[in-house]
Amino acid sequence: MGKADTRIVRGDRVRVIRGNHRDAEGTVLRVLRGSGRVVIQGVNMRKRHVRPTQDNPEGGIITSEAPVHLSNVMLIDPASGEASRIRMRLEPDGFKERIAVKSGNPVPKPG
Repeated sequence: MGKADTRIVRGDRVRVIRGNHRDAEGTVLRVLRGSGRVVIQGVNMRKRHVRPTQDNPEGGIITSEAPVHLSNVMLIDPASGEASRIRMRLEPDGFKERIAVKSGNPVPKPG
């Protein structure tokens, strides 16, 4: 599978629209372009049992976020606070900007 064309970048606020974590919101921690997935803070938490090692003599249970497929998330428009599809617009000077389809407002990149 090739690299996924994504309009979602690290730091964006997204809402899950399908699956067990539907309607959950969070900030994108990582975008995995090779597999077309995103890791969202506090969403799709998984537990892993780790045996004791020299580095971690206690062992125990580690909780971390698992990736969610890009098709199951929607970017939240910062102006309206609603989830919206994103369209790209090419400005005459060559600058690309993201536009929320619902409101028509530009969506700035985080940071």
